[in-house]
Amino acid sequence: MKTVTGEFDTRREADLAIERLVQEYGVERTDIFVAPEGKDNSAGQAVDGADLTTGPAGSEERDDSALRGVLAISIDIAEEDAEVVKNALTAAGAIHTNIK
Repeated sequence: MKTVTGEFDTRREADLAIERLVQEYGVERTDIFVAPEGKDNSAGQAVDGADLTTGPAGSEERDDSALRGVLAISIDIAEEDAEVVKNALTAAGAIHTNIK
């Protein structure tokens, strides 16, 4: 058994990576864990998705989300599937990946 990790700048990217792992690679949701990297509660560090402006064109970005640090996804996976899962995280926008 190996643990594959990937770090994402936005919650949206992390969510899409999880959906891809489940739907395209058959990874069980119960084997996927998401947590902020570090001690801060985080939605990521880049504004995206629901954090973007919702008002008329030219309005300012929202400032009510907790944009601190990155979000880390970790997946417990069979050793023979670890590299495939790592590559899937990279393709989904992970800024850093690792296998342990």
